[in-house]
Amino acid sequence: MRAYCPAMARRAAKSKKRGRRAAPRAQGLRRGLQRLRVWLLRSILGLVLLVLAVMLLGRFVAPVTTPYMFMESRALGGVAYEWVPLARIAPVMARSAVAAEDANFCTHWGFDMEAIRDAIEDGGTRGASTLSQQTVKNLYLWHGRNYLRKALEAVITPALEAIWPKARIVEVYLNIAEFDAGVFGVEAAARHYFGVAAQDLSAVQAARLAAILPDPKGRSAARPSDFVRRRAASIMDGAETIRRDGRAACFES
Repeated sequence: MRAYCPAMARRAAKSKKRGRRAAPRAQGLRRGLQRLRVWLLRSILGLVLLVLAVMLLGRFVAPVTTPYMFMESRALGGVAYEWVPLARIAPVMARSAVAAEDANFCTHWGFDMEAIRDAIEDGGTRGASTLSQQTVKNLYLWHGRNYLRKALEAVITPALEAIWPKARIVEVYLNIAEFDAGVFGVEAAARHYFGVAAQDLSAVQAARLAAILPDPKGRSAARPSDFVRRRAASIMDGAETIRRDGRAACFES
């Protein structure tokens, strides 16, 4: 029979007490982590629902401003911006913008995989952003090359394509695109460069406006450089091509 040792008994008792005290602490930590996980999931779900609600609203309500437009307005002391529905924009303007920026707009779901492959093969020197991606960037995000912005753009773009019809994407894009310093939207651009309304733009004027979209502060539609003239001529051909082959059907009534 093992002899009774008071010292060992006291140590055993202390160990049991420590174990009893540690158990509630561990349970409390687990409950805290569980509450944190629930809070994070609810926050993420709430953010997703908020973004979807804003996008659903944007399908029907014209934007008053955009983050980039607001910043430019602060820097310049104001901007020229007037919303017009697609029905009051010359159809050739819509076709010119699509031909210039995203000729396969009607056939993709937000990303032009063929253009992306071509851009990769060219070493990234060629742009592959679709009209849908540019609309997301211009309407909800900020300008500049940034991995976070590109990640958000990649997540939001398919949702935009799912919620908005193609005609709405073209309509919003044309109304919030920058055409010169402080000039936003095709209505303000048509009046700024040519003194006409967007619905009265000719094929040449529409093509020139589309030609300056990649660099609106460095190019002019009213005083086109040789490059802009050549680019506009190419866009005119492209606009007529997508009209003939049906690639404009998704946004033309």
